[in-house]
Amino acid sequence: MKLHQSDTQKYQTVTGYDETGVEINAERYNYSLIVLPEVAPRAWNAPTFESITAEHFDLIGAENPDVVILGTGARQRFIHPRLTAALTLRRIGVECMDSQAACRTYNILMGEGRKVALALIIDANEGKSA
Repeated sequence: MKLHQSDTQKYQTVTGYDETGVEINAERYNYSLIVLPEVAPRAWNAPTFESITAEHFDLIGAENPDVVILGTGARQRFIHPRLTAALTLRRIGVECMDSQAACRTYNILMGEGRKVALALIIDANEGKSA
């Protein structure tokens, strides 16, 4: 799905997404990544939902966002609270949602000037038969 352009183009904006990846400012990414409004997107070594550890969230916490939007793939899944405990202690919220909803929510919060981090899991094998 393509999203419309807005006046937020000086920031990292989700401009499209589908089952296999995401576009940030019209640049395609087919791997898990972290997106923050004022920092170039970077790879996130979380290839699957099952591979996520507390250390993955420590990396995001170093950016001091107000909230982390976790895109869990094609369906919404919930992360165990022990993995985000360090963020919770610092009053950094974590919201889990499917990746399409996460992309939309990130754009809205970023457009409101919130300090938001988008953590997207893009699993190359998701949806494929075994």
